[in-house]
Amino acid sequence: MVSRMRLEAEEAPQVVERLLRENEAEVRDLAAFLRRRPPALVLTAARGSSDHAALFAKYLLEARLEWPVLSLAPSVLTLYQARLRVPFPSLLLAYSQSGESPDVVETVAAYRRHGVFTVALVNREDSPLAQIAEVVLPLHAGEEKAVAATKSFLAMLAATLHLLAQLVEESRLRQALPALPEALHRALEASGELDYLEDAENLFVLGRGFTYPVALEAALKLKEVAALHAEGFSAAEFLHGPQALLEEGFPLLALVQGDEALEGFLKTLEGLRAKGAHLLVLSPEPDALALAHTPLALPVALEPELTPLLLVQAFYPKAEALARARGLDPDRPRHLSKVTRTR
Repeated sequence: MVSRMRLEAEEAPQVVERLLRENEAEVRDLAAFLRRRPPALVLTAARGSSDHAALFAKYLLEARLEWPVLSLAPSVLTLYQARLRVPFPSLLLAYSQSGESPDVVETVAAYRRHGVFTVALVNREDSPLAQIAEVVLPLHAGEEKAVAATKSFLAMLAATLHLLAQLVEESRLRQALPALPEALHRALEASGELDYLEDAENLFVLGRGFTYPVALEAALKLKEVAALHAEGFSAAEFLHGPQALLEEGFPLLALVQGDEALEGFLKTLEGLRAKGAHLLVLSPEPDALALAHTPLALPVALEPELTPLLLVQAFYPKAEALARARGLDPDRPRHLSKVTRTR
């Protein structure tokens, strides 16, 4: 029987195609407003996988628009009753599948009351988060029954890219976006499996730049569905201490793409291989795959802002298969439910 997780990941191309079509007018209007009144600061509010989407937004907005982005810690407001003094104008991007977590909803409400322009990227349009935000960009993912988010996470990344494409002056991203749904479909054909991890107890997952947020997402998914202690790091940050844990055969999964970070990432992987790490490399780049003990070849690549979505889409079925190989049901992670409410 095919898992819900696998089926919902396979729906992602249709979800993204629908999102790009249905949100076009709203995204154009929002981008026009933000170009007229660019924010002095962008804030993000999210939890779990949604916070990885928010981190992806940070990298995109800072690297391509030079807008500073700050991730809010909701408990500063909800527990410590403190609200940051932010410059005017500021923008708050809130990411959520359910739109129900009280801490995220309360954070958006508080900052909106104090003049911050609030945008919710949320799957449920009738949710408390959607009702409290000034602008809603629906994810159009439909009902997501699997506990582990797949299609809704990819929709968050796609919605962020959709907005960025309308904000930047160059047309490169606007021209590339229509190819994303088909590329997501092809990404499911990535070769190789995670068999080396069947009996593993620990794993590091590395990304760099635009692939760092999806490395965090991959590590979280392996915790959730495969009960594997996986930790995500920036490849640069990994050298500042965590590499001390490496020993012969220690598994290390790297998500690598061809952008400004590639040359340095390859040098890092060469050094980690020499220290005994077993490299599992998910990438469309031949030079990266050549370093791998376990190559996971992505058959398609797009612009560097888009390829991280293809990497995580290729990863999801492999994580689902690993969970089954470890004797687990990927649709029933231990101790987890679909909606988590925190303050």
